[in-house]
This record gives sequence, structure tokens and C-alpha cells, in this order.
Amino acid sequence: MITVTEATATAGALKRLSDEGVSIWLDDLSRKRIESGNLAELVENKNVVGVTTNPSIFQAAIGSGEGYEEQLTDLAVRGVTVDEAVRMMTTADVRAAADILRGVYDATDGRDGRVSIEVDPRLAHETAATIAEAKQLAWLVDRPNVMIKIPATKAGLPAITEVIGLGISVNVTLIFSLERYREVMDAYLAGLEKAAAKGLDLATIHSVASFFVSRVDSEIDKRLTVLGTEEALALKGKAALANARLAYEAYEEVFAGERWTALSGAHANKQRPLWASTGVKDPAYKDTLYVADLVAPGTVNTMPEATLNATADHGEITGDTVTGGYDRARADLAAVEALGISYDEVVQQLEDEGVAKFEVAWNDLLATVTKSLDSKGVDAE
Repeated sequence: MITVTEATATAGALKRLSDEGVSIWLDDLSRKRIESGNLAELVENKNVVGVTTNPSIFQAAIGSGEGYEEQLTDLAVRGVTVDEAVRMMTTADVRAAADILRGVYDATDGRDGRVSIEVDPRLAHETAATIAEAKQLAWLVDRPNVMIKIPATKAGLPAITEVIGLGISVNVTLIFSLERYREVMDAYLAGLEKAAAKGLDLATIHSVASFFVSRVDSEIDKRLTVLGTEEALALKGKAALANARLAYEAYEEVFAGERWTALSGAHANKQRPLWASTGVKDPAYKDTLYVADLVAPGTVNTMPEATLNATADHGEITGDTVTGGYDRARADLAAVEALGISYDEVVQQLEDEGVAKFEVAWNDLLATVTKSLDSKGVDAE
């Protein structure tokens, strides 16, 4: 049990982060975290106001088996398919987390208190199937504070527009490039326009755009290391922050334009930038790098628990570290390009790998659950 004194001490940096206009979301979820009271404790003591999930997170949680035994037995007795079993378990966790965060949702008029669940990653390149899956997930979770995650693939863009147009809140995931990010914002605005044409209340529709951070450094740093020159090595650790800062610049531009102004008059909500993949991959970097150096109003930072704890323990939040740094960011990315490292090639590779990794995790999860259902099916007989 955390004492009041301990909670106050650990919440200092996190509170400062929240005071700067950054919403802190936890990038993790499991049945154990829900049932132990840990998630409620993080909301109470560590300024956590949202939760994100992805196929890898569920693969780790359900793959451990902890907390899922009774439900797996019931599902096996019913003879459900493995796909149905996985959806019943994942949506149950998201529903329970949404209930824990409902107070935050109500207090922020729906801005926070959100829990995200992703469409089947195997549908990443299928627009119609993604739309159908998003509708089904929203129906299954049946909570106003759920957000459906749709990948920012080319096929995902029209799905985003259609799902937003139905009044379903969306977390757009796997964004790596500035060009794709602008397409995502355009898809969101188009969705709002569809919703408005149907007479839906735009104030009830929310969205975040998950711009991935650390993976950009991982890939570009690898290429800079291969070059090995003094100039190349001096650029390590700069590309991801530069990319994210320029994304925020694009956000400021789009949500100050005429198209947005018209929607804003109908009480629409801005699609907030969300910094994803904020756990540092290179031990040479500060473990709070992608938190302290990406502070800007109106953003979300979704952190794995290790990053959340590191920020609480020794994070140095010094105010806005994004706006005003756009020229430096452009110069850093230009310097990387000047060394022969193609930005377009890197971000496309990262998108392809991101989709593939989530698909592998999902298939691993299906295999694990299949094994569990088979064993419990035998026991039930």
C-alpha cells in the first residue's frame, strides 16, 4: 500500500507533466492489473488518465494465463472458436478498465478516461473488414470511453473516416511519417464532416493519433552506427524527437485552419497527438527521454510502466520542450538525409514492421489460447 507521503513524492514529476497539458496514459493492461487494484492505484496516485493496449500487450497478458483460467474453462465448455475466445477475453479486460476509468472520463467530458482496443491486425490492409471489426468491438465493449485502434495504413485511412463518421471514437496507431500523419488528420476531419452530415453530436467523438517515437531512433541510429563517421554518430538520438516535434507543428497548422474552424464551431474535438513507443530502447539514453523532451500542451504520452515509474522517480519536467524547436528538428532530419539515409524508406519500413509484429503477436496469442481451450475441453469431458 502506498502511503500519502510516498504518493506525493512519486507524483511530483507526473503532476508537473499533467499540468503542462500532457495526458498520461498507461501502455499496458492485464486481468491481474485490473483485479489486483493496480490500475485503480495508478489512476489514484500516478496521474494515469487512460490506457492503451495492442496485440503484443494482450499476447503477454493472456499468454501468462494469470487471471484467465476460469474464463478459459467457461469458453472451452461452450465450444467457442479461438477467435471468439480471444475477443471475449480482450474485450472483458477493456470493459473492466473502462469502468475503472469512467470517473476520469466523466470529469474530463470524455477527453480522457479512455481505453483503447485494436482491430485484428490481420485486417490492416482491408478497409471494409477493418470498419466491420471496429463496429463490432465498439458494440462488444459497450462503454462510451472505449477507443477503437485502427492502423494508419493506406487501407486504414478510409476506415478511419468511416468509423469516425459513425460516431465511434478512434485511436489511430502505427504512425511513423509526417506525410501519413497529415493524411490521418485529413481522414479524421473527413469523418467529422460525415458525422455532422448525419446530425451526430460532434462533441461526443474523440480521437488521438499515435505517433511512434523510439522505433525511429532505433532504425536510424542503427544506420548511423554503420556509417560510423563523427558526423553520423553525432546525430544519434535526434531523429525521433525531431520527427515528433515536426508532427506537432503539423498538428498546430491543421487545427488552426479554416476546415477545422468550421468543425470547431459545431463543438468538435481536436485529434490529439499521442506519443507512442516511448520506452527507451538504447540504454545509453535517459530512460525518460521520450517523455521529458516531448512535453507540449494538448498531447498524450502513453508509457509502459517502467517509463511511468522512471518519470515519477527522477523525471525532469521543465515545461514545453516541443514548440519553438521546429527549425532545429528540420535541420536534424535534413542532416540525416544528407548522409544518404532515406527518411521515406525508414518510415515505410517501420510501418511494415509494425503491422507485421502485431500480426505475429496476434497469431501467437491465438496459438496459446487454442492450446488452452483444447486442454480444458478434454478436462470438461
